[in-house]
Amino acid sequence: MKIGVPREVWPGECRVAASPANVKRLGKLGFSVLVESGAGTAASFEDEIYRQAGAEVVEETAALWQQSDIVIKVRAPMENPKTGIDEVDLLREGGTLISFIWPGEEVDLVQKLAARKATVLAMDCVPRISRAQKLDALSSMANIAGYRAVLEAAHHFGSFFTGQMTAAGKVPPAKVMVVGAGVAGLSAIGAARGLGAIVRAFDTRPAVEEQVQSMGAEFLTVRIEEDGTGSGGYAKQMSQAFIDAEHALFEEQAPDIDIIITTALIPGRPAPLLITEQAVKNMKAGSVIVDLAAERGGNTAGAVADQVVLSHGVKIIGYTDLPSRMPKVSSNLYGNNICHLLDDMGGAENYKVDEEDEVVRGALVLNGGAMKWPAPVKKLTEQTKASDPAQQELAAAAVAPAVEKDRGPLALLLIGLALIAVGWSGDTGFLHQVTVFVLSCFIGYQVIWNVSASLHTPLMSVTNAISGIIIVGGMLQLGGPLDSPATILGVIAVFFATINIAGGFLVTQRMLKMFQR
Repeated sequence: MKIGVPREVWPGECRVAASPANVKRLGKLGFSVLVESGAGTAASFEDEIYRQAGAEVVEETAALWQQSDIVIKVRAPMENPKTGIDEVDLLREGGTLISFIWPGEEVDLVQKLAARKATVLAMDCVPRISRAQKLDALSSMANIAGYRAVLEAAHHFGSFFTGQMTAAGKVPPAKVMVVGAGVAGLSAIGAARGLGAIVRAFDTRPAVEEQVQSMGAEFLTVRIEEDGTGSGGYAKQMSQAFIDAEHALFEEQAPDIDIIITTALIPGRPAPLLITEQAVKNMKAGSVIVDLAAERGGNTAGAVADQVVLSHGVKIIGYTDLPSRMPKVSSNLYGNNICHLLDDMGGAENYKVDEEDEVVRGALVLNGGAMKWPAPVKKLTEQTKASDPAQQELAAAAVAPAVEKDRGPLALLLIGLALIAVGWSGDTGFLHQVTVFVLSCFIGYQVIWNVSASLHTPLMSVTNAISGIIIVGGMLQLGGPLDSPATILGVIAVFFATINIAGGFLVTQRMLKMFQR
């Protein structure tokens, strides 16, 4: 199968859908990659680098689209402002397109693609579940946007981020407030803290408080108790009373803050106004606001998309192309997301648009021209609504098997008592051994079965100490006759404990490599 990587025609877009490193990875998956000449130039990827990575560089745009079984892009297809040719018309009939699409907003575009019987997967529709994190292009780009927002703020801010004390005088550290502690917000917090600034953060979701504090930032709260946790990893719309309390908090904080970075935005909805004109007035002259939601109207009064506006002595930055301002890393990460998607779809050899796959189904907009968006919503969500009696009954039914499993320790104790009763013959040595055996089984059950499955890997590493004790005990039994049951059991114990220890060390080594740079 051939994958085509065309040049982006969106004005000012510097990203490309696949870097040379991505091309190599796609080659290992069995795909042949066609790259339009100049597609990666703005991201510092010259044509020759693509050739060295194994790609075929195609000069003609139309030829690339027609020869490709799958076309991967960053921006949704549009009319080329230079040639007047619509990219939808270049996609061959029945072809596949993987790109940002925004099907909820670009209805006409989806209809055009459906007319060409295209199969379309939208990277902006990948479900935000644990298994799909490696495909989450929205998070990849938001991470870069948050980092770049801090760099833009530093560029326009007329002082240091970190405090300094020199012979010429003392410079206080910059104070930064991040509104919205999602992916972009947390990235901004980390970047600002890394530069030495004092960081405060606000979010409507109480669950992110620990994440903010773990990064060394102060978490701001309002006095009204209201949970803003919504679906899909986004915050929900808050009540008017809560919004008024937010405005009051930000207006109170504004005089003491040098830089504000706002990230509050839910895809497909207008951006909520958080930083009022009064809050802007309250800030010191020379302060900076970076509004990551400017494309949707902005979180800040006076923000204008793609412009830097001076309001009451405060610079309001409304750039909407922050990931594109770091095109090399953005292209590589976005390409990684697509590589993971194609890998999960079977690679070139077993490629399949599997509608039973939760991730593929979530991203699927069209399949052979047939409308598949939006994906069906699960009837039973993980967070059961307490106000719904029917959902409560389902939750109780789901918990029932777990309650039954908890009878395991009781069964072990009963079996142990039965062994003691059957084997008791007045021999205190036997009673001692059986008691230790039963208690060991009981403790082992509690240690292993009550641990979450996600923690079994580190648990294997910890059990090396227990396995070492087993080996010592087994070796003490090896001095007897070879046909003795004790000797045979000792050999078995040493063998399996050795396997466990070796596996534990290997797992521990792999875990440590995950944290190495």
